Amino acid sequence: MGDVILTMKGIDKSFPGVHALDHVDLEVRKGEVHALMGENGAGKSTLMKVLTGIYTKDEGTITYEGREVEFSNPREAQDAGIVIVHQELNMMGHLTVAQNIFIGREIMNGKLIDDKKMNEEARKLFDQLGIDIDPKETMSRLTVGKQQMCEIAKAISHEAKVIIFDEPSAALTEAEIEELFKIIRDLRDKQMGIVYISHRMDEIKVITDRVTVMRDGGYVGTLITKDSTKDDIINMMVGRVIYEDPKTESAVPKDAPIVLKVEHLNAGRMVRDVSFELRKGEILGFSGLMGAGRTETARALFGADPKESGDVYVNGQKVEIKTPQDAVKCGIGYLSEDRKRYGIVVAKTIAENSTMASLENFMKGAFIDKKKENEVAQQYVETLKTKTPGVDQLVVNLSGGNQQKVVIAKWLVRNCDILIFDEPTRGIDVGAKSEIYQLMNELVAQGKSIIMISSEMTEILRMSDRIVVMCEGRKTGELDISEATQERIMHAATLRD
Repeated sequence: MGDVILTMKGIDKSFPGVHALDHVDLEVRKGEVHALMGENGAGKSTLMKVLTGIYTKDEGTITYEGREVEFSNPREAQDAGIVIVHQELNMMGHLTVAQNIFIGREIMNGKLIDDKKMNEEARKLFDQLGIDIDPKETMSRLTVGKQQMCEIAKAISHEAKVIIFDEPSAALTEAEIEELFKIIRDLRDKQMGIVYISHRMDEIKVITDRVTVMRDGGYVGTLITKDSTKDDIINMMVGRVIYEDPKTESAVPKDAPIVLKVEHLNAGRMVRDVSFELRKGEILGFSGLMGAGRTETARALFGADPKESGDVYVNGQKVEIKTPQDAVKCGIGYLSEDRKRYGIVVAKTIAENSTMASLENFMKGAFIDKKKENEVAQQYVETLKTKTPGVDQLVVNLSGGNQQKVVIAKWLVRNCDILIFDEPTRGIDVGAKSEIYQLMNELVAQGKSIIMISSEMTEILRMSDRIVVMCEGRKTGELDISEATQERIMHAATLRD
């Protein structure tokens, strides 16, 4: 690691009802990958928004390349060489790769945009990064991984000296993550300062040099990665010990009634002759590699996508589910993996989102009973320990983990007996994960039944009573938790026709 390039000292920031940053420190050196970690709502994103001029700090100093700075907008920060590669990619799908890289600062030839020159410059950037992407390709035709590489190329084009990666691997495959790490190491070798925000503990150990931990808007400390353990970092993040031992035996009685039975479900190429049963009080894990058809099975069952054939029985009664409304009437709730698209309305309040699936119960004549709505929403804020100043807070202002709790509240208010949790902890931190695991265990103890789709093997082994494994649209295995191992699951997950 080289000289210090960036120092944030005593950064303080408050919003109405929220002390978001409480005198936080961060130091980044040239030629280092510096992890910034903390639970959802710890203040990581707010700190980076203060750095890049999206928010104005209330107190503290920012020193960059030896002089005190305060950027008034992201463009100023970019021009100075501080760039963010966002988790949610901000690309124009209908434009070419080169046009996206130079958007807002197009290379001109007289009064016309010089596409030929932009393609040449984009090609140079990709060569510099060792990436094979055609600058003339339309952005929407690229994989998420390739789009991320374009974001990195865009950052380099600003002659970046500090690059902030915000959850860069959340939507990438293992191969794409390896490619990302190769690029990050190359950038580190070129003496750039890199801030790496991630919830994935295994990644932190592989790619970073130092770790700064935040908790509840405050600075906890900085560790040298190679000299610290996973438990050291987790304890700093949450202030308590988190246990992640796998489940060794099912908690479901052998004679527990079957609450859901699916027979020979077919829906397109990704759902082919899928059959399974779910018992009362059971967590049934669905495992498999990306593209195995797990989400497609859940969506067909829930009526979100049309099924071609197959029978569904709820509590022994055959039901016809053609729409999500039909599923909800049958007592089935679905927590989508894409919560912002299908789970919540971010522009509405916590109270409005919590009662969305059961609004008929909150009507007083032609109007919504706001008092009753707020009371019920507050009850679930307390039950789920949702971090918010109040139920009138807009959901867009909540962290990912707290947004997930609002989705869960929506289905608990509806009192669904069968809950489908699709990637329930994707993009949320280890502390919020532990709270959601505890909540799921409490729900099944109350007699609810859960189908849990997860790409995390540790999550499947920790939470499931039984595991259904899928590969290329088919069910290829079913294991009781007492006999399940990573090797057995992976074997079934790669069983092709």
